[in-house]
Amino acid sequence: MSIPADAPKLRSIHRQMRFATPRVITALMLREMTTTYGRKPGGYIWSILEPVAGIALMSWIFTAAGARHPGLGTNFPIFYATGLLPLFAYLHLNSRVMLALSYSRQLLAYPRVTVTDALAARFLVGLITELLVAYIVLAGILMLMDTGTHLILHHVVLGFAMAAALAAGTGVLNCFLNHVFPVWGSVWGLFMRPMIFVSGALILLDALPQEWQRWLVWNPLVHIIAEVRKGFYHGYTPAYVSPAFVFGIALVCGVVGLLLVWRTHRDLLEN
Repeated sequence: MSIPADAPKLRSIHRQMRFATPRVITALMLREMTTTYGRKPGGYIWSILEPVAGIALMSWIFTAAGARHPGLGTNFPIFYATGLLPLFAYLHLNSRVMLALSYSRQLLAYPRVTVTDALAARFLVGLITELLVAYIVLAGILMLMDTGTHLILHHVVLGFAMAAALAAGTGVLNCFLNHVFPVWGSVWGLFMRPMIFVSGALILLDALPQEWQRWLVWNPLVHIIAEVRKGFYHGYTPAYVSPAFVFGIALVCGVVGLLLVWRTHRDLLEN
């Protein structure tokens, strides 16, 4: 059987197409890191200072108010860190994915750059940043203070995986809604502001009245924060935590969002 004369050329093209997506995503990630952090004084330092300032402020407020102990354990900084860090990780990741098309609008005109490339690059840079920040802050507290906690790593990993999955799913859906309804970003921001009070970050769900618990348990962020805290407080095993519930919401939102973005992204970018 004769081999077509252009077979080597076809194989070369096939190899280039096969590795095109990882290369494009890597290039977009480098661009994201340069434009987001490389041009700011201090760069990544500000990403660390934000949660540290929030944890220090909440610890000072509750201590000044006369509170002797946080909701769990005896150390205020680790209690608020285990609540605020996964919450911030979700909020920041969701925002990055939601604005991915706007951020990469000009680059999407190139045929090699797809919508999924832009979404994946923004998500991965944000995920790496949030995990590094969480590691630095939590490790710093554990090293500098006697927190009285016992680290169970797989609960912490699962909790942040839940936060990342939920952020990716809702972020893709919000990406579509933000282009269809220009005010959606502002509406979503207003909706997210009370989350610091109703997600268990400051006050444990277990400490609230039963009628409140029945409603707040439908908030997936409650499950995420409780799962992370299970990784620090031995014996804390809230029965309401359901990773399947969080991953299910993330999957539904992500699939619906991707389908809508794929079907309408050309029209969205032209508007």
